[in-house]
Amino acid sequence: MLRFFAGAAACFLLLTGAFLIWQSRAAKGPVLPGAPPARAASASLFGAAEPLQAPEADAKTREEKRFSRYDKNKDGKVAADEYLAARRRNFDKLDLDHNGALGFQEYAAKGIEKFNTAGGRKGWLSAAEFVATAPPPAKHKAACSCRSSAPAEVDNANDD
Repeated sequence: MLRFFAGAAACFLLLTGAFLIWQSRAAKGPVLPGAPPARAASASLFGAAEPLQAPEADAKTREEKRFSRYDKNKDGKVAADEYLAARRRNFDKLDLDHNGALGFQEYAAKGIEKFNTAGGRKGWLSAAEFVATAPPPAKHKAACSCRSSAPAEVDNANDD
């Protein structure tokens, strides 16, 4: 067994020596070139004489956009059918027997299904399982990420 370890150590030393000799004879690569000269401050992107301008944003307000989404036939009016269409679709999803009325079983079916899917078939949910029953978060467009949503907190611990 000792011969085996001595042979392995000798092979390792031989390979290490060969590698070091090989690396010492390697040709040195070219040195990186210097940085390019700085542009003049008056020159703009892509050599254009005028600075780039951001395009104008759409002037529609939030309520105008919401009105436009509801006005399906784009006639400038929101009819009762257009206004209630989303609610009817949600009602139809819940009305399992399609009789035009919701019984408690139909109303609670989605909640019962969510409870059972999260692990409630045993009759209870752990804290980790309960998290899975939370409604999806509201779809809000992210504002500018450069501003913090909450003002910076001031440390009042050293107010003597």
